[in-house]
Amino acid sequence: MHARIDLEQTNYSMTDIASVGIKAQLIREINTDELDSIYVEYCQYKKFPSVMPLFGEEYLYPQADVIAYYDTNIMVAFTLMFRYNTKNVAANQFAWTYHNPKLRLGIRSLHYTCAYYKSEGYKHLYLGDAAAYKKYLDGFEICGPI
Repeated sequence: MHARIDLEQTNYSMTDIASVGIKAQLIREINTDELDSIYVEYCQYKKFPSVMPLFGEEYLYPQADVIAYYDTNIMVAFTLMFRYNTKNVAANQFAWTYHNPKLRLGIRSLHYTCAYYKSEGYKHLYLGDAAAYKKYLDGFEICGPI
């Protein structure tokens, strides 16, 4: 099953992530090696038996947004988003180094992206697989046929 967030049903704040000392920002100058390094570290930490590879070109697609997360000016995570149109955006990939698991950057990044894209006028944020932890997000919906 696939899931999405109805952003009108959310009330997350972009400042929440700063409360744990993390700076988030949309980046336009992309260092694909740095992003790939974080992705590899993430996959190794999670011990994924198989992953879909990320290709450097994905970060550079015209409809792609990369949100970087910094801890003391060091990039420790990123979210790769794809804008389908002016109302729908998809969280294509999130990865982080797990340098400090207590930060809970996975959940915090979802809250941040919801707040950011809601502020930009988007209606839905697509999450891909409806993993169990995602159902606790405000505005969570299972996607049905259109």
